[in-house]
Amino acid sequence: MDPSWPPVELIGPQRFGRTDASIQNSLRVLRAARECSQAKLAAQVGVTRQTITSIEKGRFHPNVRLAFKIARAFGKQIAEVFIYEDI
Repeated sequence: MDPSWPPVELIGPQRFGRTDASIQNSLRVLRAARECSQAKLAAQVGVTRQTITSIEKGRFHPNVRLAFKIARAFGKQIAEVFIYEDI
């Protein structure tokens, strides 16, 4: 292991499952209301369908840029799509 790499704790929660916060989202509900598939949303915001699946399941937290793109795809503010809570 390269000693110049940062310890796992500093890399971030989205990669190693460690989290100091809870981020919920309403993607599945929003998609259902618009009859929008994961594939269609993914193409609209420029990611893979697997990325949308991971976000919906809470396994991946989007960066701010992607969160904006997703929220705008539904005509919503980020806070209406992603709910952040400290734990």
